[in-house]
Amino acid sequence: MLEKLKKSLEEAPVIQKECDGQVYNYFIHPISDGIPETDPAILEEIADYIIADGKIGGADKIVTVEAMGIPIATALSMKTRLPFVIIRKRKYGLVGEIELSQSTGYSKGALFINGLSKGDRILIVDDVISTGGTLLPLIEALTQAGVSVAGAYCVIGRGDGAKRILEKTGTDVKALVDISVSAAGVTIIGGVK
Repeated sequence: MLEKLKKSLEEAPVIQKECDGQVYNYFIHPISDGIPETDPAILEEIADYIIADGKIGGADKIVTVEAMGIPIATALSMKTRLPFVIIRKRKYGLVGEIELSQSTGYSKGALFINGLSKGDRILIVDDVISTGGTLLPLIEALTQAGVSVAGAYCVIGRGDGAKRILEKTGTDVKALVDISVSAAGVTIIGGVK
């Protein structure tokens, strides 16, 4: 299962990046970076897995955070006919807009929620979870707004973010493939069997 995704991750190039004076190994992959190109067969494989897992049946909308969750949400929306909402990194000033702060291992900033209302049942999808710095404040803000999270999926897991979110919110974020990254490359360490 998810063989195309796994193979593409194992073949992903790894570069050295620096953040706050620390050097770390960064993998480059179409699902997380949009380069070099995104194979539609991998997107279809991801969407088919999420649909078969069943949590989408409890949702009336799909939610993602810009930018790299958008292809995943689009594929799911086209297959299920459910609308999707993009949590944006820019303020629009619409009535009911919710602003929240997010902090990942690589960046800090604000996110803006529009298009969701009390009583909505959503499925969250995103490309990568590592620290949970984006999804944790998002889930907390949505819960406070009366939005019900039917499920949450991140294609790639790297770190303990999903565990942190489960402990703090009770929301189980499922990573389809868990990886480790070293200078030598990406290694699949868990996920879907």
